[in-house]
Amino acid sequence: MKAAIVGAGWAGLAAALAAVRDGHDVALFEASRTLGGRARALPVRLPDGASAVIDNGQHIFIGAYSQTLRVMREIGIDCERVLLRLPLTLRFPDGGGLALPDWPAPWDAAIGVLFATGWSWRDKVSLLRAMTRWKRARFECGQAESVAALCESITPRVMGELIEPLCVSALNTPVERASAQVFLRVLRDGLFGPGDGRWRASNLLLPCCDLGTLFPDAASRWLQEHGAIVHTARRVQAVTSDAGGWRVDDERFDAVVLACPAREAARLVENSGVAADEWVQRANALQYEAIATVYALGEHRLPLPLLALRSGPAAPAQFVFDRAQLGGPAGLLAFVVSASLGDHDTLERQVLAQAQALGWGGLTPLQTVVERRATFACAPGIRRPAILVARGLLACGDYVQGPYPSTLEGAVRSGLEAVSQFT
Repeated sequence: MKAAIVGAGWAGLAAALAAVRDGHDVALFEASRTLGGRARALPVRLPDGASAVIDNGQHIFIGAYSQTLRVMREIGIDCERVLLRLPLTLRFPDGGGLALPDWPAPWDAAIGVLFATGWSWRDKVSLLRAMTRWKRARFECGQAESVAALCESITPRVMGELIEPLCVSALNTPVERASAQVFLRVLRDGLFGPGDGRWRASNLLLPCCDLGTLFPDAASRWLQEHGAIVHTARRVQAVTSDAGGWRVDDERFDAVVLACPAREAARLVENSGVAADEWVQRANALQYEAIATVYALGEHRLPLPLLALRSGPAAPAQFVFDRAQLGGPAGLLAFVVSASLGDHDTLERQVLAQAQALGWGGLTPLQTVVERRATFACAPGIRRPAILVARGLLACGDYVQGPYPSTLEGAVRSGLEAVSQFT
């Protein structure tokens, strides 16, 4: 088949790779000059005039990202070299928090909870009882239930130091309005799943290079080496039905995969000539959450590549990464504000004050990136659009129907699933 993939984020790249492997003739269209979508490289200039590459947002992989890791390995990426593996660790600057041992599941989680620093026995028992209850229920709950309601029996300390950081990092949605069912699915696969065969499901995998080098650049090279056409700086104006096939602008295809953002996909579907009103309505009804990343330079070195931070209204960052330990410039810290609400200047000012309060003075802001539509709001009972729009017209992206929240694994899986539905 002759297939068009509209959008070269991680979902579109995964779809293109799968389509080429299945023997299809593939053309990939990307509106930007840079591949990767919302997980891409970003060039910057350092104060001394040297150039460096950061990311439009800091991402964490975990061992449960089985399909993402498989696709990366299939195109020759050495995941063991470009990803730093750590047992699940949510340590705070004062040494408190949770750190799992490098043991098989579920013993790693049980031992990690029992030896969590700064937690009372009441804290630990409340979490272990909740985890036992969730496992007995096969990690299922009511579709309308929030994470806050799911965890109402868990103590405030465990909520603040584990549940809330996990929820906001995985779902990018605060516990009060985050889907408990999706959160349980993440816990099931992330804490008790089999992993990818080489790494435990709960392992943190931190990129040791910029996101472009990590996957999109290698994917683009592989696609072109195997006959695919990659168009950059090419925004598709129209996708229209055409005698059993489809036209992407003026070129005819047998199948089209819309791997662009939900609202852009809805625009193309609405004008495609097919009856897909419900699909368009669901895509346009999605609400979004922002993520901000504040990059700052200084002389402070973190004890770990990643630390959790106690956040609040005036201290918005939930995590900080030592990019120098991940292949970046010396002294570069990346502060992540998930589900962020403030404007660029306010967030930057608050994060620098938050760092100052921790004793990390002398930081100079380098770049602050605010992705206003970083993820969809993963609310209880959310109705996401389907992958199949019409015969030969499909959609993929982290927002389509699927078991996961707005993550790279969800995006990659949706791209693979879209191609599997070619007819």
